[in-house]
Amino acid sequence: MASFKLCISDPSTGRSYQKEVKDNMATPFIGLNIGESVKGDGFEMNGYEFQVTGGSDYCGFPMRRGILGQRKKITIYAGIGFRGGLKGIKRRKTICGHKIHERISQINLKVVKEGPKKLNELFGMPEGEKNITAADEKQEDKPEKKAAGQKQADDQKAGDKKDNL
Repeated sequence: MASFKLCISDPSTGRSYQKEVKDNMATPFIGLNIGESVKGDGFEMNGYEFQVTGGSDYCGFPMRRGILGQRKKITIYAGIGFRGGLKGIKRRKTICGHKIHERISQINLKVVKEGPKKLNELFGMPEGEKNITAADEKQEDKPEKKAAGQKQADDQKAGDKKDNL
């Protein structure tokens, strides 16, 4: 059967949550197109309603609206599947169609209607907790950078101390 990784984004808070659904919970998604709505009752998100905003297949190719079939190579300007470059640059890129099928691995969802419980409660995160990423941890470990002028002044003071000795 199918299994999907759901990336659920909440526009009201700006947070996103991940959930994996398999077998019976994954069946409501099969056959949906980008832009369609799905009720959360089928996968333990009672009262919520979501809109499909995109996804990617098992090889990482992104889904794109308006493309029929499972996978195609098309020439595109900047947009989904190609970030673009200089003005007028086109590229031939491989992308997926807009319909969800068994070979899709990730589905992006947006909350359209909230349920009785907050998403923080459903995913086991307290209200005030901050998601700490690896980038945040690296930033906390690094000492603060000094301005160029401040660094030169510190170097000059160190030089003066050596001269006095």
